[in-house]
Amino acid sequence: MERKASVEAISRIHQLDTSVINKIAAGEVIERPASAVKELLDNSVDALATRIEVDIMNGGADLIRVVDNGEGIHPDDLLLAVSSHATSKITSADDLFSVKTMGFRGEALASISEVSRFRIRTRTADQSQGLEFEVNTGTASKPQPCGCPLGTAIEVRQLFANTPVRRKFLKTTKTEFGHISEQFTRAALAHPRLYMVLRHNNKVIFDLPPSDNLIDRLRLFYGKKLSDHLIWVESEVDDIRIWGYVSHPSENKSTRKGQYLFLNGRWIQDRTLQHALTEAYRGLLMVGRQPISFLYLDMPASMVDVNVHPTKSEVRFRDGQHLYRQLLSTLRSQFLSMDLQSQMSLGKKGDINPASITPPLTPQQQQSQMDLTSWAKDQLGQIAKDHPAVQISSAPRSISSTPDLAAPFTSKDAIPLSHFQHVAEQLHSSRGQSSPEQSALAEPADLIMPHIDRPEDQFAEAATVDLRPIQVLNCYIVVEIKGALTIIDQHALHERIMYEYFRKRVLAQSVEAQKLLVPLTIEMSAKETALILDHAEMLGSFGLGIEEFGGNTLLVTSYPVMLKKANLEQLVRDIADNLDNSKQPSRRDLLDDLITMMSCKAAIKAGQRLTQEEILSLLEQRHLIDDAHHCPHGRPSALVLSHAELDRQFGRMG
Repeated sequence: MERKASVEAISRIHQLDTSVINKIAAGEVIERPASAVKELLDNSVDALATRIEVDIMNGGADLIRVVDNGEGIHPDDLLLAVSSHATSKITSADDLFSVKTMGFRGEALASISEVSRFRIRTRTADQSQGLEFEVNTGTASKPQPCGCPLGTAIEVRQLFANTPVRRKFLKTTKTEFGHISEQFTRAALAHPRLYMVLRHNNKVIFDLPPSDNLIDRLRLFYGKKLSDHLIWVESEVDDIRIWGYVSHPSENKSTRKGQYLFLNGRWIQDRTLQHALTEAYRGLLMVGRQPISFLYLDMPASMVDVNVHPTKSEVRFRDGQHLYRQLLSTLRSQFLSMDLQSQMSLGKKGDINPASITPPLTPQQQQSQMDLTSWAKDQLGQIAKDHPAVQISSAPRSISSTPDLAAPFTSKDAIPLSHFQHVAEQLHSSRGQSSPEQSALAEPADLIMPHIDRPEDQFAEAATVDLRPIQVLNCYIVVEIKGALTIIDQHALHERIMYEYFRKRVLAQSVEAQKLLVPLTIEMSAKETALILDHAEMLGSFGLGIEEFGGNTLLVTSYPVMLKKANLEQLVRDIADNLDNSKQPSRRDLLDDLITMMSCKAAIKAGQRLTQEEILSLLEQRHLIDDAHHCPHGRPSALVLSHAELDRQFGRMG
């Protein structure tokens, strides 16, 4: 009887109290520290601030401080600022269809103050002193006078202090700060005329002066290499203006993470416009690659509904198809007016591709590279003393001529002269860019084929002496096996072989790594840098050594021997995209994804000519792996056409 009464009491409808309502709202709006940063930045922009400073401690879990020089909050409105659904930005429901501000719901400060130790200091221009106001996990204190400059300073300490379950779900400090950096980046790109500063653990990450030129801010975030390959686009139809930059087809990514879209100063996501961007690049990019873009839409607020998502990241356009056509037409018209084909054409081996020229280094990077080069020269000099037969001066070029090269470094013991000549050639060629004289003597790269041990009796039938394989279209291997015609995809089969080799080596923690004489520097975005550093230990198990260099620059100190022909910079960038694209993956899934990616990078490609010995080696390994029928992506590696099927096709039946 008591149990029945209890069930009835629970099942009755009742009004939730304000604290529970705010916690629910916080769950919708404040997903992680980056969400709080985003809301506070929006408020600062709405307050007409010209300078915004953001301080973060321990990825935002301990402290988020946002200080601006905006209009401030009127003393009589201070208590309302942390109340639910209290706002100065709209007055009626009709205003929702012409929102011109970043925020308008009146939930952000109420939600944040409900789940943190919250303090706000503010002063308006007509007040001689400011006010300080504290809210401790929903419990508000009385505002107190204080001295403070014009504007507003908000501190959020111990986010999710009264919701420990939510706090446990936070990722590592580097990961959370990576998300904060992304929110800061979006605000900085949306408003380049703002002076913006970001600090983490009292270390300045970004100090961005105001600029009237968007390209200046893009250069600060993404470096000169990408900025020099951006294409300006602009069009205006009726009251809708589309403008910004898109990347040259030579600059692309494996995901859409490099595509930024801003509507009236607000970062948004829209599948229709993303599809238009993809269509504009059709035929210019390889399948699976995505362009990079920084596009801005200016239109009357009445033509778009921004009240369709709690975080305001998705909107609804009155005429989405019109925008689709305008964006597609703008991009295609710009591309047709450019000679993209000549810029993208690949030169002969040894020619320098303008798209691959390394961007100039910053003074700090130059000094570090000079120090590394001096160290390398000392090491080589010491080796020359220990091995009199080795003459460093016999190298065709001076080693110090290119301080930014990544070349392999080996032990001092028993090093032949040919190795130093090879190192010197690599040093002079600046990461593979050789002179025409050197390229004329270069030989084609051989097939990388790992040795996979198996018991003798399991591959007795793998003998290749009776096989007469041929390569067709530089892509497929045709061979007769067991009375049937077998067509093998050389890339898919080699990719499976490399996958099984990598997987066993990683599990056994025995991946062979090659150290670099001079570490390779890679400049990435703050979020990508955080993701790579957060998984540096796991990447080390692959033989890929990653270290922090400072700012948004990484050092690649070693690489797997099996990837000696891969583009290390592109590999690291693709790994960052893969990590960013994975939503809370398990370590096992992440390992498998990375092994698959690295296997694809190491495998021979379609269009590569193989010698007869390489073809036979590939076929022999086919019998030594667990699953030779599919590549790691699930594609078939071979198709079989039986003798009977051939007879039937040629009408030889009966």
